[in-house]
Amino acid sequence: MEQLKERILAEGINIGNGILKVDGFINHQVDPVLINEAGKEFARIFKDYTPTKILTAEISGIAPALLTGLHMNLPVVFARKHKPITMPDQVLLTLTPSHTKGRTVELIISPEYLGKDERVLIIDDFLASGMTILGLIRLAEAAGSTVVGVGALIEKTFEEGRQLLEKMNIPVHSLARIKSMENDKILFQS
Repeated sequence: MEQLKERILAEGINIGNGILKVDGFINHQVDPVLINEAGKEFARIFKDYTPTKILTAEISGIAPALLTGLHMNLPVVFARKHKPITMPDQVLLTLTPSHTKGRTVELIISPEYLGKDERVLIIDDFLASGMTILGLIRLAEAAGSTVVGVGALIEKTFEEGRQLLEKMNIPVHSLARIKSMENDKILFQS
């Protein structure tokens, strides 16, 4: 998606250690026009996969998942990182390492919102190591659901996330694929 690539080049900041800061338009302040276009594109890409629910992780995945859900007319479920008192005692829970947080985080879903026989489309902001998405896959499988695809706004192809998912025969589509962030330059895969 050219519009996303242009924003990454104009406003993305390579802060080192493989981390791309896109807080000004995706992760802290959200550009709704850009994310709406991303949602339209994911809806176009994944329409024939016939998902019944969209799944993401709190918090940065919510905006692209929500706009994808809007364009696909599907509910969006997000895995919480802390269990609120309104959630039932029996939950679906997994642990996953977070590169940006530098620690392991919990991903928690109430089984009342993700059940058996759902066809799940996972949408997230980044695909890098794939650990968060693998955690979401574990949650979906624990619920008895099938993951039909994964969409990421930004993929860092120099990390191993795509390869892990493809070994599981899960289709992966990213809107901007970065092949290198060396020497303060962001280079996209063609």
